[in-house]
Amino acid sequence: MSEPQISYWRSPWLRPMAARDPAEPHRAATPLELLFDLCFVVAVAQVAAQLHHALSAGHVSSGLVSYLMVFFAIWWAWMGFTWFASAYDIDDVPYRLTTFVQITGILMLAAGVPRAFAEHDFTLPVAGYVVMRAGLVSQWLRAARSHPEGRTTALRYAAGIIAIQCAWVGWLFVPQGWRTATFVALGVLDVCVPIFAEAAWQTPWHPHHIAERYSLFTLIVLGESVLAATLAVQQALDERETPLALFGVAVGGLLIVFSVWWLYFAKPAAQFLTSNRVSIPWGYGHYLVFASVAAVGAGLAVNIDHATHHAHLSHAAAGAAVTVPVAVFLLVLYVLHVRPHHVSLGHALLIPGTAVLVLAVTFTGVPVLATGLLLAALVAVSVWVSRPA
Repeated sequence: MSEPQISYWRSPWLRPMAARDPAEPHRAATPLELLFDLCFVVAVAQVAAQLHHALSAGHVSSGLVSYLMVFFAIWWAWMGFTWFASAYDIDDVPYRLTTFVQITGILMLAAGVPRAFAEHDFTLPVAGYVVMRAGLVSQWLRAARSHPEGRTTALRYAAGIIAIQCAWVGWLFVPQGWRTATFVALGVLDVCVPIFAEAAWQTPWHPHHIAERYSLFTLIVLGESVLAATLAVQQALDERETPLALFGVAVGGLLIVFSVWWLYFAKPAAQFLTSNRVSIPWGYGHYLVFASVAAVGAGLAVNIDHATHHAHLSHAAAGAAVTVPVAVFLLVLYVLHVRPHHVSLGHALLIPGTAVLVLAVTFTGVPVLATGLLLAALVAVSVWVSRPA
């Protein structure tokens, strides 16, 4: 039997942290989860804005490295909360307060993003990350105490997170030249914690709830592209002598936003999230989905700067700021959302083929507009080939 529906207005002060039913009907994102996501909007906006400024200033390599590192912390902290909540969300007072602690951590991380990009000072982001993960550790320890069946898994999670968090603090003292390589090594260890923990016993996460939570985060990162496209339209209307390229960025940006939304939500994911063997690669692969979509927003802003002569980049480099993340999104979307549905070969090749064409238009005169038109054509053809016989 599924757990009774929890009231978000009259929640008990303290409840046993029992596991949720993975087959529970009508399982949807809760108001607390929506608040959690809302606070992540701040962090995503900060890291996308800093990527935009770094690329426009011509600091491509350092900007990309800082972006991928900070975005990893944002994504992985969100992942930890999301999968735990899918299995153990009981919405009592201690649970809410511990979630507030995790929210505080993400706001600390967001506050430290500008310094991480400008000065490579990751002290505040790491401190915020530690606060977030400390809140998650307390949740896992509570689950271990209240849920005997999942105790080993919960304790493995808690021990693994604590060990890796100590390593992240030590990472702050690593010499600058070794930081990127050490970051990659620690990141790999961090993402291995769930694999190690779930080997003892699979937590009862809810497939439809997980798919919805990932959809909501996709909308968050897509919002960065919406904002960038809106700014392009605004600047096109405000400029006394509007460059024609700015209209191309505005129209192309809107087409990209609409098409990315359409393509991501075209195929339901919950039906094939049947086990950890499938769901872990699917969930981990979304790092590239989220990071690429947020980077598209930064790339659109870079192209606005280029069109108004405020960017220190070549035309091709500015175009690549949009075409490369769009191509990455398409390829990862194909692997995660299209291939599992076993569509026809011709249908399956549409997305990778479009990714290649998107990369090719980097060197055209209107890369953003051309990318938008290609994605719109991909949507139209996909709808046509998917129509009922």
